[in-house]
Amino acid sequence: MKISRQFTVFGSAIFCVVVFSLYLMLDHLQLDRIKNPINEERLQNGQLVILQDKIDHLERLLAENNKIIANIRDSVTNLRKSVNNDKGPLEAKNLSQGLVDLLPFAPIWVLIPSEDCQFSAQTYSKAADEVQMLDVYDMLSFDNPDGGVWKQGFDISYEENEWDQEPLQVVVVPHSHNDPGWLKTFDDYYRDQTQHILNNMVVKLHEDERRKMIWSEISYFSKWWNNIDIQKKDAVKKLIERGQLEMATGGWVMPDEANTHYFALIDQLLEGHQWLERNLGVKPKTAWAVDPFGHSPTQAYLFKQAGLSNMLIQRVHYSIKKHFATQKTLEFFWRQNWGFFF
Repeated sequence: MKISRQFTVFGSAIFCVVVFSLYLMLDHLQLDRIKNPINEERLQNGQLVILQDKIDHLERLLAENNKIIANIRDSVTNLRKSVNNDKGPLEAKNLSQGLVDLLPFAPIWVLIPSEDCQFSAQTYSKAADEVQMLDVYDMLSFDNPDGGVWKQGFDISYEENEWDQEPLQVVVVPHSHNDPGWLKTFDDYYRDQTQHILNNMVVKLHEDERRKMIWSEISYFSKWWNNIDIQKKDAVKKLIERGQLEMATGGWVMPDEANTHYFALIDQLLEGHQWLERNLGVKPKTAWAVDPFGHSPTQAYLFKQAGLSNMLIQRVHYSIKKHFATQKTLEFFWRQNWGFFF
């Protein structure tokens, strides 16, 4: 009984000592924090330094951007003066150093014929079969008729025995239009869909040499290319050599043509074409534009300058498409107002 009491007293004493020690330790830490707030100051100072670095970085970027804008403004001003004075073409600078290296230091001068800058004031002779789109716009009512199967125009029908004598020819064009960003992220689209499309493309084209496929968006193709083995890369190169796989347009993306600045249109086209040249030795000849919200002559002009000889466009107002179909002018030469033919 005495031993049990002794253990109880001894255990209680130890518990009290432990609790009192913890109390003294916490109190000491609190006093040390009050007397020596150096650690907190260091933490706050570190956060301020990081914030200051970010602000300094933004200020440097803003300053560089202001220099670029100033150089562009000076270039346009000098170009306008030269055109107004009829001094002829401006001297072209050597661009081999690259646009990024030259822009911050001096204006870029490119060879632009003076007549290209005055196209809006010129008059043009019209060929007998030439279509002027401004006249077409005035002609059409842009209504919304219910045309049957094709709601905006034609009532499509046929007889069951119509193709007994001559079989109907159906042309199927497997093609790509993979937006880098729409309902999913770039990586989500690649993981869920794009990589499977490209993997199946290699298998199916090798099964039958009559099958063909065209691909447009190099941003996705380059990511897939970096993730496949040497054997599959060799198989892709053989498909390209046999003409079964064609790289159409070859831009980094299929860009919007309505609101995009021409700098961005050129930049993404350069990115894709340079990748194709480095990795596949391919130079696209055909443009594939099936999803931009309308099409601009500027894009056709840029494609021509990039070496493309033809293009397919899709998103045209239904009234215009119906008019072209009726007039049998869905295939046409695209001539811009400043005189270049696509």
